[in-house]
Amino acid sequence: MSLKLITFIADALRLAFKVIKERKLRAALTMLGIMIGPLVMVMMGSVVAGYSNYIVNQIASLGQNAVVIYPSSDYKLTQDDLNYIRSFKYVEEAEPFYVTQGIMKRSGEEVQVYVYAVKLSLILKAIGGLEIMEGSVPPESDILGSLIGYKIAFDEQGNRQCSVDDVLTVTIREVQGGRIVRTRNVNVMVVGVLKEYGGALIFSPDQTIFLNFEAGKRLLGMRDWSGIFVLLKDSIYVNDFTKELRDAYGGRLTIVAFGAIAKVASSITAAISFINFTTSLSALAVAVAGITATMVTSVIERTREIGVMKAVGFTNTQVIMMILAESLAMSLIGGSIGITLGVAGAYALASQGLKITGQATTLIIKTQPALTPDLFSLTLGLTVLVGIIGGLLPAYMASKIPPAVALRYE
Repeated sequence: MSLKLITFIADALRLAFKVIKERKLRAALTMLGIMIGPLVMVMMGSVVAGYSNYIVNQIASLGQNAVVIYPSSDYKLTQDDLNYIRSFKYVEEAEPFYVTQGIMKRSGEEVQVYVYAVKLSLILKAIGGLEIMEGSVPPESDILGSLIGYKIAFDEQGNRQCSVDDVLTVTIREVQGGRIVRTRNVNVMVVGVLKEYGGALIFSPDQTIFLNFEAGKRLLGMRDWSGIFVLLKDSIYVNDFTKELRDAYGGRLTIVAFGAIAKVASSITAAISFINFTTSLSALAVAVAGITATMVTSVIERTREIGVMKAVGFTNTQVIMMILAESLAMSLIGGSIGITLGVAGAYALASQGLKITGQATTLIIKTQPALTPDLFSLTLGLTVLVGIIGGLLPAYMASKIPPAVALRYE
């Protein structure tokens, strides 16, 4: 790049900022329209991407090769079903489990908990990130010993509520037809406390009491299995396994494959991201119209000035670059403000958390917005493109102004 060209670009930018300064209100309103697109793109794009990554990772951490089988309301799982499932060559391990919900009183408040009775070694093996913080795993012969989730041991403020060797009383309510038909109080001893796992949409270890399988029948009084937890040798067998089960059982079973759910969640969040991107593009399209209108007005007002420039030797190309420099300057200023406000808005929005309310509990997911270099580059690039497109027509109009006519213009 020659020194002459560099000098001209510097002069063009200096003149552009001078014109913007002279027409503060008009320039400010134009930049306000420009900044909306980058603001929405950065704020919503980063927040959606942050929650998307969190949700997909949480579901994926439950085990890409894990499958949970539930019976329909009119079907009961038996040992024959378990033996059939274990007969598949790609099944590494399959164990039945009991699951129910209960209420535990803690420091004067009632806390909703899940109670799982299952082979504990299988759960710890299948679910990534499930680790013991204190204590140990109860031996299989211990029907009173339990592993408890982090939010059972600690309250929302992080204050400890129970420790290893404490005895917890849980009220189990048996519901039939939407009515509570029987309640049972059970006492369990805390043998281990799990590390905080984080919010999961399908399974919430932080709010769960894990017992050995035999406790489901002998302690909880449950007769029928709630389901069968299956761990496959590899995630590549999930589709074949679920297809064969559906062919064999039809609608008698509900099959939940965590890996498949993660893919569905990823597809949904990708669709949301695309909708957000197109919304941002709409805002940027409006900004193009705003810049064009502002610059056309500016060219008309400066007809005489442009004519003088052409009379003293400015070429059409130089006039075009001068007008484009002005539109680019407004775009970059508006875009930079929009990106800055978008970052601040993303952190403010993410700090509120994503609240998911279910029948049993309310889950609040909090995560950091995904502010990546790619997002900033894309936003800034589109902002520059807005400035160029918005300035093309006015720049072309300015380059076609005849000097003789312009000098007579008032």
